Amino acid sequence: MSQELMMVRAAELYYEDGRTQDEIGALLRTTRWKVGRLLARAREQGIVRIEIVHPAARRLGLERALRERYGLTDAVVVPAADDAQAAVARAAADYLAALRPVPRILGISWGRTLSDVAARLDDGWADGVRVVQVNGGVSLTRSPDGAAATAVAIAAKAGGQATLLPSPAILERAETKAAIESDRTVAAVLELAASASAYLFSAGAADADSVLVDSGYLSADEVAALVRRGAVGDVLGRYIGADGEPVDPALDARTVGIGLDRLRSAETSVLVIAGQAKHAVARAVVTSGLCSVIVTDEATAQALTADAMTDGAADATAGAPHEPTAQNSTAAASTEGTAS
Repeated sequence: MSQELMMVRAAELYYEDGRTQDEIGALLRTTRWKVGRLLARAREQGIVRIEIVHPAARRLGLERALRERYGLTDAVVVPAADDAQAAVARAAADYLAALRPVPRILGISWGRTLSDVAARLDDGWADGVRVVQVNGGVSLTRSPDGAAATAVAIAAKAGGQATLLPSPAILERAETKAAIESDRTVAAVLELAASASAYLFSAGAADADSVLVDSGYLSADEVAALVRRGAVGDVLGRYIGADGEPVDPALDARTVGIGLDRLRSAETSVLVIAGQAKHAVARAVVTSGLCSVIVTDEATAQALTADAMTDGAADATAGAPHEPTAQNSTAAASTEGTAS
């Protein structure tokens, strides 16, 4: 029996027939130590692939790749699912509940994703956390995903209190924004938001399905114009380009909330994001240092790590002669809808 055939036979007996390594050794007339080496090689060569199927399962290899490539403190990647946003929201709720030290002041953004996270948090996930809204969110519509409802829900489930930012997300004039932010009450909220020990936020795709369009702040045509200027999505209501910087300074000057640099300087800033429509903005956030932690779905993680591998290959081959290489790889992909 060839070594390759022995490896396959050992894998079949171990993983499909449930035999012990001692039993396999006796059947193949070899030692249990050799059987262990055969099983390890079977996994290394892709003959055996192990998949953990459970709603709480995670893709540890992708998490490690994201941490290493982007210098993240942590990453959580959930397997492909029919409803990627729901799975990611559940994972984000679990991550927040397990976060240590427990943030005494938690700064949050708002939108559909954060509303989903709030809904999936368990009562008593923490004790006495103060939740502060970090960007304006007085909705011009009656959307149930408003900033106030999200902040209050997260705080209530932690036995804490919510501090709301009593302002629209985007104002008509920069002068109005300056006046509102100079108001003593609003200024105090922004100061508290800037002092948060951790941030939990999402990012929206730059399209007509944006929560800022749904809330009445911008029209679909205005978002399309921002896309023509290079916008890939919004973070804390600020439309950013691939470099993570606002694409429209005038619009940014009318946007109420803490600045993006506060996310970059924070020790813990957790991005919660899912769906193919958000791949571009997810890439902008992680490459520009706007988050220290990402909670995302498998397809988004694969897109981010595939970009990294492509960039790395280009760097390695630039200016050098090409040599033939061979490698085997496997990948799984899934796509899911939009909306932050």
